[in-house]
Amino acid sequence: MNTTEIWQRIDEKLSRVALRSMDKIPYTADNGVHDNKADSDITWWTNGFWPGLMWIMYVGTGKEVYRRAAERAEEKLDAAFKNYDGLHHDVGFMWHISSGVNYRLFKGGDSRLRTLYAADLLAARFNPKGGFIRSWNDDHLGWVIIDSMMNIPLLYWAAKEHGDPRYEYIARIHADKVLKSHIRPDGSVNHIVSLDPNDGHVIETFGGQGYGVGSSWSRGQAWAIYGFALSYIHTGDEKYLAAAKKAADYFISCVEKTGWVARVDFRAPDEPKLIDTTASAIAACGLLELGEDRYVGAARETLSSLMEYCDFDPETDPLLLMGSEAYYGRHHMPIIYGDFFFTEAIYKLTGGKFLFW
Repeated sequence: MNTTEIWQRIDEKLSRVALRSMDKIPYTADNGVHDNKADSDITWWTNGFWPGLMWIMYVGTGKEVYRRAAERAEEKLDAAFKNYDGLHHDVGFMWHISSGVNYRLFKGGDSRLRTLYAADLLAARFNPKGGFIRSWNDDHLGWVIIDSMMNIPLLYWAAKEHGDPRYEYIARIHADKVLKSHIRPDGSVNHIVSLDPNDGHVIETFGGQGYGVGSSWSRGQAWAIYGFALSYIHTGDEKYLAAAKKAADYFISCVEKTGWVARVDFRAPDEPKLIDTTASAIAACGLLELGEDRYVGAARETLSSLMEYCDFDPETDPLLLMGSEAYYGRHHMPIIYGDFFFTEAIYKLTGGKFLFW
């Protein structure tokens, strides 16, 4: 796998896509054409991945078309701040890799404020008695999902930007709780855990977006690998590195058996055969951060296998095909975070050092 050539092919495609989707915030694509969440659901949790993808390409190429597309989407996301009830723990996904990257690159005041607003929204979800950041809204008072580990880097950044350790305290207390409640002894993970909001003890676990209770949703496994790796990077705490490796070892043991492309759930029945390329792309990014030859080698194997599912045609919009929303959701479709994480992984393998999280 020649990562330099792959990067060039991504650039050839996305430089065209950036122009076509300049006024969009895509989630998926229909017949090769991006949809537009900017018009249909501005608080949708994936809305930071399109500008995030554009920033990866800008950092890796210096081409202004990517910066224009990223900043256009960032401005559109301002409308999401007006819908308080539509925002939840995924504000890290929405702003840390969009306005957050913009600010870290160029120190723009508006991007700083947007990212700090998002950090304050996330910090305000912290339950000090339960010791966790609440996921989602409605009546899910004690629900915490493994995805949350990818959102707390926003708080590590805010702690440094404000010079206020409270944000890091919240992030680390939450990470400690997730480590205890979501990572199973064999390295597999729970997607959703219901915690008592009064003392934080585990009440119940749910299958969530996986096959069922006690199953192993592959994208959740990938969130755990990368999320704990990022907490280690930001804090230097070895227990987070150990957690990331434990989750990684389980993930690798599963995908080695399926040609390095993840099934939607590792413990689901063999039929129907459902895969999720996005889980593999996310995991590859986390594996690369673990650094050891075993994990980097697994990341390379994974990305090589994903090449079979890539669309490099510059006349179509999506890059990585065959993503799946959930075991009981839509399957085998392009999803914007698949493009983001596949491109981020290739960026890393070409020698890129910028940490987008």
